[in-house]
Amino acid sequence: MAASEPGSTPPAPPVPLTALLARRELGLRLLAGPEDVSLHWVHTSEMADPHPYLLGGELLLTAGVQLTDPVRYVERVVEAGAAALGFGVAPVHDTVPTELVEACARRGLPLLEVPPRTPFTAVARAVWRLMAEARLHELRRVTEAQQSLATAAARPAPVPAVLAALASRLGGRAVLFSPDGTEAAAAGREVPAQATRALRELAGVLGPRPGGPASASSENGGLRLAAYALGGGDGPALGVAAERRDPGDHTIAGVAVVLLSLLTAPQQGTDAAVRDGALVRLLLGASPAEAASALDPGPWTVVHAKGGDGTPFAAAGLAAALGTTLVETGAPVRLLLPASSPVTARPGWTLGASAPAGAAELPAADAQAARALRRAEATRAALVRHHPGGLASLVDPDEAAAHARALLARLNEPLRETLRTWLSLHGSWDRTAVALGVHRNTVRQRITRCATLLDRDLDDPDVRMELWFALGTP
Repeated sequence: MAASEPGSTPPAPPVPLTALLARRELGLRLLAGPEDVSLHWVHTSEMADPHPYLLGGELLLTAGVQLTDPVRYVERVVEAGAAALGFGVAPVHDTVPTELVEACARRGLPLLEVPPRTPFTAVARAVWRLMAEARLHELRRVTEAQQSLATAAARPAPVPAVLAALASRLGGRAVLFSPDGTEAAAAGREVPAQATRALRELAGVLGPRPGGPASASSENGGLRLAAYALGGGDGPALGVAAERRDPGDHTIAGVAVVLLSLLTAPQQGTDAAVRDGALVRLLLGASPAEAASALDPGPWTVVHAKGGDGTPFAAAGLAAALGTTLVETGAPVRLLLPASSPVTARPGWTLGASAPAGAAELPAADAQAARALRRAEATRAALVRHHPGGLASLVDPDEAAAHARALLARLNEPLRETLRTWLSLHGSWDRTAVALGVHRNTVRQRITRCATLLDRDLDDPDVRMELWFALGTP
């Protein structure tokens, strides 16, 4: 297992030896060893033992000026990790020494014959050109992947979309692990259960402990595994499993890490957490005077929301899109925004927004947002705003609440919700049934029951207006 950091740009990709052999103008010929190796660079040396000057992965070029012991020479080159050996014919040797060919064959070291007409500089230049072409291709692939991931992050369900784009680009599987190690979301082709367990264990290596790595990699069952910590390391983790790992894959994964960190992080500091707690206390009925001291005076807008992509991070993504850190997850999601921040419809969400309110009026604003959300669901609108004023503002709130309680006392909550939705949809049986997710006959039965319990004619416009007013009173 290896730990590493995501890079910002892909490294120079290696060049397949087959691509160099395909350059007919060079006239290179493979005399021994496999051709399916990769060349990372070229080095020329006429030393009897070039081992101290080799880094590994290079094509070593020599004319054999000091070649006295071919077997020992090959052993030292292989020990240094060279990828291949190129032997120049002339001016020292007329042919490649047979003993050298046999030694390379035994050790599996590719041996190339470089003809007299081909200078070593031409071979080196060809490798650099192939490397430049491969790097350009890899940069284009990474750029396209970055654009694909950015587009996915702007979709209605951003977290699954980013995972799907990442899995597609890497040709494998992408998994988002919650802080407790459970699988929160995944995309791409299925992998064996053993690899999934190994990927989860790899993600568990990451963490906020001192010196803990930001990423780690390993292999399992022929699959390349990698895990990346999101955010500060104490949150979710991204796991990736693929059959191969190209130079740009680490960069592509790094882009996904940044996007997923933004989409899944709560993005709030200590002050915001205090305000968030104050908001929750207000919404749960605490004394406004007690909680308002932790909030700015306002004005504020309360937003209720339903929808999202079904992941644990959907609410945080909505909060980030609306520009706030004050969010309470649940059903519905509840958010608090400065009144100066615009509330706009968001793909995949249904929103209800209150009128601007001061910190002490947030409980009433919360009720406004709840009614606006119900109206949005009933009318299938993406966003409904509460509009203050009208006839309701002429009635004392306490008197209105007392009248509403008395009028609706005999109706249970399912009947009230059915009546509220039916009135909001102008008495449409079909639309009410769709909004509530019930059969239209159920709607008829409930409305008939309401009319009986209320002893009112629900076809009378004055009765409907009075009931609508009562149902909308906090």
